[in-house]
Amino acid sequence: MNQRRRALWLFLAIAAIAAAFRFPQLAARPMHADEAVHADRLGTLLEQGRYEYSTVDYHGPTLDYLALVAARVQGIRRYADLNEVTLRAVPAVFGVLLVAAHFLLIPYLGLPASACAALFTAISPAMVYYSRYFIHETLLVFFTFAAMLALFAYFRRPGAGPALAAGAIFGLLYATKETWILAAGCMLLAGAAQGRSKFHIMARHVALAAAAAAVVAMLFMSSFLTHPRGIIDSVLAYRTYFARGAGVNTVHIHPWYFYFHRLLYFHTVGAPVWSEVLIAVLAVVGLPVALGRPGVARFLGIYTVLLVAVYCAIPYKAPWNLLGFLHGMILLAGIGVVWTFQHAPKLLVVALVGLGVGNLGWQARAASFQYSSDPRNPWVYAHTGTDVFLIAKQMAALAAADPAGRAMPVQIFTRENLWPLPWYLRRYTAVRWWNGVSDTAPLAPVILATPDMEPALLHRIYEVPPPGQREMYLNMFDRYVELRPRVEVRGYVAKWLWDDLREAP
Repeated sequence: MNQRRRALWLFLAIAAIAAAFRFPQLAARPMHADEAVHADRLGTLLEQGRYEYSTVDYHGPTLDYLALVAARVQGIRRYADLNEVTLRAVPAVFGVLLVAAHFLLIPYLGLPASACAALFTAISPAMVYYSRYFIHETLLVFFTFAAMLALFAYFRRPGAGPALAAGAIFGLLYATKETWILAAGCMLLAGAAQGRSKFHIMARHVALAAAAAAVVAMLFMSSFLTHPRGIIDSVLAYRTYFARGAGVNTVHIHPWYFYFHRLLYFHTVGAPVWSEVLIAVLAVVGLPVALGRPGVARFLGIYTVLLVAVYCAIPYKAPWNLLGFLHGMILLAGIGVVWTFQHAPKLLVVALVGLGVGNLGWQARAASFQYSSDPRNPWVYAHTGTDVFLIAKQMAALAAADPAGRAMPVQIFTRENLWPLPWYLRRYTAVRWWNGVSDTAPLAPVILATPDMEPALLHRIYEVPPPGQREMYLNMFDRYVELRPRVEVRGYVAKWLWDDLREAP
């Protein structure tokens, strides 16, 4: 009992380390376009109680419903009242739970390997960075690990309870993100490679697990029976995602080594060297050890190799997708640390691993704070720049000067995708988006536009109105402003409002 209590305290300490990386300054990083889109859909659920699964985008509803709970607990009822901390706290919580869940791995890998895997998960720069992102990936990794733990528990002591638990978790996986099918397929193949002697399943338990998975998945995909069509759409969606994975109708096509370039060595002039090579090397050491041990360790080895191969082979790649196989590598790295400690000079191993852990922690902090939206960070991908804060600040100042306040009319002329700008303008009630400039519609006192709209806008301001009825507009910004890399935003303010702004105390 004392040993178990000490183990519990150890894992609580590691979970505290994970929390220390994941929760501070959650609002400091600009919202990524994907985060803002998910927040917008959450706003519909929050205000209208409506969620409809899409076959082409957005993924499953678990993120939205969990964020809905987080918002309700805080008394938030409107989209305009949502904030980055509320949203990002959801994946941050699951990132900490993922670390703590390694405690349940002790019966299968032992305390040292499980604790090392938990520590690597807690401080891995990629794991930390995306645990602070309002996207599905951290939930997907957590539910994947939980499903494996439920399966291990079942094989250790078969029964209806573990079977139902495993099924329910697979239902949550289904309702989280379509790429669950990759992890589930690799689990199935890894289990099949063990043979019946190690992983024997009773037919009635399979039926119970399947029923539990179906019930949980259908409840979420149907928005708790308010949108039954979502169940059918959740199946039809795989046509879209299989095509996208094959590289059809997407710009996110990258070579097979894309993930490893970012994971093992990523460097740009003026920025640190980013590398999680410690985890990779220890995983390589742990792999043959795992394959030589029938049961859970071999399962993890085969599963990780298969998942790495699948993700590298798929042309469609976004950096957060690597979290699934990175966690598999981390589990093997835990095995690798123990083996190395047993077969090499102990002080040397402790020193090298300790230095490596310190470096990973430093990288995790730098990536999540100092370089949180800097493209020289390997985990920053098509990210919003800090100029969005300038746009938001200037809009707030103009609203304070306008008698209408946040009901100040605003027009946005663009054919570009300007997410996450709608998130930053969510509290302004008179924002109108235009796909082109109208020569007849009245102009708002505040205009945002992309450069391609400027010729038509200048024509509308200075050539269409007759002399004496032309309103002068001034530039809102005194420098180049970029929403995302190569996506410029220009601002224009009616002179009367600009004068009011300049005269404001």
